[in-house]
Amino acid sequence: VCSFVCSFVCFGGGAMSSQSVGRANEISDEISVSVLEIYCEQIRDLLSEDKDAQKLEIRQGEHGNYVPGLTVVPVTHMEQVGELLEVADRNRSTASTNMNEHSSRSHLMLSVHVRSVNRVSGAGTRGKLHLVDLAGSERLSKSGATGQALREAQAINKSLSALGDVIMSRAQKSNHVPFRNSALTHLLQDSLSGDAKTLMFVCISPVPQYPNGFAPCAPSQRLFSPL
Repeated sequence: VCSFVCSFVCFGGGAMSSQSVGRANEISDEISVSVLEIYCEQIRDLLSEDKDAQKLEIRQGEHGNYVPGLTVVPVTHMEQVGELLEVADRNRSTASTNMNEHSSRSHLMLSVHVRSVNRVSGAGTRGKLHLVDLAGSERLSKSGATGQALREAQAINKSLSALGDVIMSRAQKSNHVPFRNSALTHLLQDSLSGDAKTLMFVCISPVPQYPNGFAPCAPSQRLFSPL
């Protein structure tokens, strides 16, 4: 499984310093969180109580690509974010395969949106941080996926391949970057371009079937060099 992070803002924790207290007196910050999954190229709201909610689609807005109708929750403490993640984890699509008893069948995306306003001048700025847990690529001959699980695996592998295509196109400075080839890259378009920053963390799992002793996910093998 890979964890993929793309962002252009960073957040710190810990006790408030005199500097941060001074900033709080000058700047008003509003922070909100949403959690979704991309399942077979369909976007699902993992914080919604309505399992039969209307179909969610990606739209381009004034502040980048977004999903109208997605549940967005204002937060003030990390504990609130943890509670939201617990709700999302219960709602996330999983299944059992020959390779993983609790296999993720979707990509999960936690998005943090920040709006800061200067109390004196009224000037405002916006930023967002996406934390994405990618479902791992599957070798169908090893996972034994059939039926719906097979369709899920094919969708996962296709979207990971699309992500690799986007990263490679950006690294090679291509005139055309295929953001729209998957819901994942389409939604992350403004965070995979411009001045946005991207980090990828790869979890390497020991699999006896591989002669070199480890099996990184498919896009990670293609992206080591560009990243």
